Amino acid sequence: MAKVLTYTVDYCPYCKKAKALLRDKGVDFEDIDITANEDEMREKLSGITGGRTTVPQIFINGVHVGGYTDLKALNDSGKLDEMLAQ
Repeated sequence: MAKVLTYTVDYCPYCKKAKALLRDKGVDFEDIDITANEDEMREKLSGITGGRTTVPQIFINGVHVGGYTDLKALNDSGKLDEMLAQ
């Protein structure tokens, strides 16, 4: 099973949607909630995502997927299942 990592904040509706999509697919994932240290963590996110500071940010097997809309597009195209199977 793929290693999935999410960076989220507790008040973000898109973060909740991304986690729900992953749960609905039966994916075990590690969630890093950056709410308590948001400013510093958003700066760190920028460095590992190529400039993105929005949440959620999702990684599958170390590959940056993007945010919720990116995750949903992968799911809708069937490519998410391929990534998760690796």
